[in-house]
Amino acid sequence: MTSTAIEPVIIPPTGNHTCTVIFLHGLGDTGLGWLFLAEELGPRLPTVKWILPNSPLRPVSFNGDALIPAWFNVTSFEKSSQTEQVDEEGMLSSVQMVDALIQKELRQGMQNIILGGFSQGCVLSLLTGLTIKTPLAGIIGVSGWLPLGEKFTSMASDANKQTPLLICHGDDDPVVKYRYGRASARYLAKLGYSVDFKTYPGLGHSTSAQEIQDIAAFIQQRTHSPSSAKL
Repeated sequence: MTSTAIEPVIIPPTGNHTCTVIFLHGLGDTGLGWLFLAEELGPRLPTVKWILPNSPLRPVSFNGDALIPAWFNVTSFEKSSQTEQVDEEGMLSSVQMVDALIQKELRQGMQNIILGGFSQGCVLSLLTGLTIKTPLAGIIGVSGWLPLGEKFTSMASDANKQTPLLICHGDDDPVVKYRYGRASARYLAKLGYSVDFKTYPGLGHSTSAQEIQDIAAFIQQRTHSPSSAKL
């Protein structure tokens, strides 16, 4: 059983709206869990509108089938990078949900959209961003992996083949192993995507000040307006 997702957290820009960032939370979290990112970067990126979606509640095998916020089911993080263990149906359902948010922004006249996410949110941001037919300004993946293995290539759209990708991963991540993120970045680069893969020594399954600075710089380059504060 899967519940209907609640409305996303939205933080409007304080300046002239030039870019929308949609950032997806990880397993068991909510959009509010990433409010700190919008609050910290807001003064530096005043023209950015932030959308922090909330996943539906669904039973998660990794958590004893407990009903928790999740973009898709996970049986084990040791196996979640393997195609046969992935909840493809749940993933594709969540892709549709995120794509609906993107289409809503387009209808409101905003075409400069960056999609990103952490952990499960990273998985979904990569899968959504690289399979939808809408060009994006950038894609950010933090502490996650590219799902579905070789099947991804048959699903990929050309719309974002030239879109810059920022993929970040701590090399001491005990949840989503560093090797998954690195392998995903290498695989995407081999397919011809423009990938900037950044490693954070000693970082676990979380973020760091340097990582946030790198994310800020990536976004700022794509806001089409100067930042009001030095990054």
